[in-house]
Amino acid sequence: MPKVLEDLQNNLFVYIYTNDHTPAHVHIFKGRKNDANQMEIKINIGSEEQAPSLVSVPDKIKKKDLIAALKLVAANQEALLNKWQEIHGI
Repeated sequence: MPKVLEDLQNNLFVYIYTNDHTPAHVHIFKGRKNDANQMEIKINIGSEEQAPSLVSVPDKIKKKDLIAALKLVAANQEALLNKWQEIHGI
């Protein structure tokens, strides 16, 4: 599961799992691996015609963190989609 992007200002870390399934999506962690309060957000990357969309969201996540995660994926959508395709051999 390589880390493909990070936003240190918002404490967000973006991963693409190597053995994952379609549709193309990322796993965004709020907090570091050993952080007891770490939370995972799953977001479909989308495409040129489709905006990123939420797949799963933890109940306790703050709205500002969710918005930051969506903005991060949207701002890097093309690069994330290319990386997902590279990792999965598509």
